[in-house]
Amino acid sequence: MRAYSAGGVVFRLTPMRSPEKNFAIGQDDRGLTGSDFDEIETTEVVLVGRSHAGIWALPKGTPQSGETIEQVAVREAQEETGLEVRLIAYVGSISYSFVRDQIRYHKQVRHFLLEAIGGDPALHDHEYDLVEWFPLHEACRRLTYQNEVHILYQAEEVLQRWLQHQRKEGQK
Repeated sequence: MRAYSAGGVVFRLTPMRSPEKNFAIGQDDRGLTGSDFDEIETTEVVLVGRSHAGIWALPKGTPQSGETIEQVAVREAQEETGLEVRLIAYVGSISYSFVRDQIRYHKQVRHFLLEAIGGDPALHDHEYDLVEWFPLHEACRRLTYQNEVHILYQAEEVLQRWLQHQRKEGQK
């Protein structure tokens, strides 16, 4: 039996602070001043987890009647994380199989890059009991499923291209 779902990599950009900053002269060891730090950002992504099973995953879920795959990704990310998100771009898909009630399912999950624009992780639904932000490299270490790690790497590439385009347009 074939099954489809959609989800995404929800990201936010946060200012990066340098522990090497020399406050006496106002520069860090690279010669950057305090104002330069406003332009250096790090990427964080949100993961959903189940503490009893020790699972960390990307938010995803199944379509409701009449929804487009993009609508599914946005809705599921919002429900599972408690965050308001904006769809940026398609990232890629993963496929896997599993057996439930003696039926083999072949599932395809389409992932999108989603920007967090509001909301609160404390407002997530009951499907997961943990919703946490992680720096990109830490999220890669935490994810339970290797195919989702690959999606995270693809999302990083898509995000970098999108940010370059936004900067050219003067929007970020």
